[in-house]
Amino acid sequence: MKLLFLGTGAGVPAKLRNVSSLALMLLEERNAVWLFDCGEATQHQILHTSLKPRKIEKIFISHLHGDHIFGLPGLLGSRSFQGGLTGLTVYGPKGIRDYIEISLRVSQTHLKYPLTIIEIEEGVIFEDEQFVVETLLLDHAVPSYGFRITEKDKQGTLAAERLIADGIPPGPIYQHLKNGEIITLEDGTTVDGRDYLGPDQKGRVVCILGDTRPCENAMKLAKSADTLVHEATFAGGSEEMAADYFHSTTVQAAELALEAQVGMLCLTHISSRYGKEQWSKLAEEAKAVFPKTEIAHDFFEISIDLQNEE
Repeated sequence: MKLLFLGTGAGVPAKLRNVSSLALMLLEERNAVWLFDCGEATQHQILHTSLKPRKIEKIFISHLHGDHIFGLPGLLGSRSFQGGLTGLTVYGPKGIRDYIEISLRVSQTHLKYPLTIIEIEEGVIFEDEQFVVETLLLDHAVPSYGFRITEKDKQGTLAAERLIADGIPPGPIYQHLKNGEIITLEDGTTVDGRDYLGPDQKGRVVCILGDTRPCENAMKLAKSADTLVHEATFAGGSEEMAADYFHSTTVQAAELALEAQVGMLCLTHISSRYGKEQWSKLAEEAKAVFPKTEIAHDFFEISIDLQNEE
């Protein structure tokens, strides 16, 4: 599981930061990519990476401001032109359906793959045997959602060496034992598969917040997450201006990370008023409150390791 930041700027594209888009790379987990927001020129950013648009399985839109959605029609169309045939689902606030359908219809863009559009409300918006995605409304000028992505715990591995040492040779029986079943051997001995399973492997939790002022729902979504992605449009000391524009500062993001006891904080959605020479200062402001902080830049990539990995 990796996070690949495709755009980390706020409001308008800048030379060094494109507008918002973030890819959750789930290639090992499900051979797929989930995209969070799709600002203008996201598909151009993808050209500079190894990400394949046909691998994009889901797109989650936090809110309908242009710097988070203007790249969506183009990406959907290009995915079709480039041979993407598998279905894709877009999740977003009320209005996302009109935006996509009108854009595709007016431009006469015909997709060769099934497109599902789900207008979301608070709560669980997706769940399967691997992941749960929950969302809550944040505090922004328009309805803006935060996302909590929880990987479900995985069953522990089967201790094959111990089975062999106990005189139980490899074979189809191992699959039953791995499922935790109780098996009777030919000599009448019963073997409980649960006795040979290691501890469950705890799933990872990623919290990705849309644009927001500090609020209680952000805390609920971020609680104990392995990684928190939080906007930091303004520098510390600019809290009044941040509140006026319904955004957060570096320090406010770090305070949330500290209180929520997350494993790591990634700052993104940085205003273009801060040049490259100021980025390290923005990071240090947050690190003074929450040391495990990184300030993302375009094409910044981090791995989110399993908690029991060395």
